[in-house]
Amino acid sequence: MEIINALGRRKTAIARVYVKPGNGTITVNKRTIENYFPVATLQYVVRQPLNLTNNIDKYDVDARLSGGGTNGQAEALRLGISRALIEIDPSYRPVLKALGLLRRDPRMVERKKPGQKKARKKFQFSKR
Repeated sequence: MEIINALGRRKTAIARVYVKPGNGTITVNKRTIENYFPVATLQYVVRQPLNLTNNIDKYDVDARLSGGGTNGQAEALRLGISRALIEIDPSYRPVLKALGLLRRDPRMVERKKPGQKKARKKFQFSKR
């Protein structure tokens, strides 16, 4: 099996994921996952598709992340890993789909409108 690549997005974060057979190391922007995502919950989010399909020590993941914040990047990486695993073995699809790991979260930041403070907040109205 050669290197499988997939793309994951969330908000403005983009994750380019490369999965190959190995011993389970996850590298993000040439750093270890523990170094890049120091928070344990974000590490759990990234490893979730591998844990659910029992592949935590079968594949090496190399990812290039850009844009967004830490949460968005972790969720983009999760989507990319899920898509790559399905390319490797389509039988993982029902397990990942049941937990919503294949759905690209469509929520984006609403743009600021002219004449307002923020996207929805208006300037204070004064009657007199």
